[in-house]
Amino acid sequence: MVHLVGRMIPPNVEPGFLLRVFWRMVETFQIALVGTAIGVVLSLPFAWLSAKDITPIGPFRHISRMLVSLFRTVPDLVWALLFVSAVGLGAVAGTMTIVVDTIGFCGRFFAEAMEDADERPQEALFAIGAGRFSVLCGAVLPDAMPSLINTTLFALEKAVRSSVVLGLVGAGGIGQELKVAFDLFQYRNASTIILVIFAIVVLMEFVTDRLRSKVQ
Repeated sequence: MVHLVGRMIPPNVEPGFLLRVFWRMVETFQIALVGTAIGVVLSLPFAWLSAKDITPIGPFRHISRMLVSLFRTVPDLVWALLFVSAVGLGAVAGTMTIVVDTIGFCGRFFAEAMEDADERPQEALFAIGAGRFSVLCGAVLPDAMPSLINTTLFALEKAVRSSVVLGLVGAGGIGQELKVAFDLFQYRNASTIILVIFAIVVLMEFVTDRLRSKVQ
């Protein structure tokens, strides 16, 4: 390890290489942001179908729960390999992987937030003849919204880290550049990429922590 670290120092700071790393990092953010946004939107119906007492499908909610558990249980890299095989190398496979991973993550916590929502507004709406969808929009979601926002921010933070790793199997982003650097024994390039990834992850955690504190 000491020998390897010695070959990685100093990092490569050539302008052309840094520009390429910058655009790869932009692609990583795009994968994480778009994948999280789509995944959060799709997580809401899964959560509604899975939530006890407010689900419109009664005992069949366990089917939705099992699907969410499947999405969450299968590792990101396995989903990435499946999507790379299906649609080819690149950001599309990475985005699809983040979508599935976000559904597995947010679907569970969204359902728990909906189950923990105050029941009194729900009972009042049911008493005047409101349907389940109206109760969801008028009572459950407003009460659970702070928790949903917190979970979404955690999902985005998680997606940024996952997007970095997905590139190792050809799913686009900065991870793909890192893999190429190691495959070609360009260790100075690899150390630069690792430092950029570290800085971006720390910055992302700082931003999401600030946003969560404002929501709370």
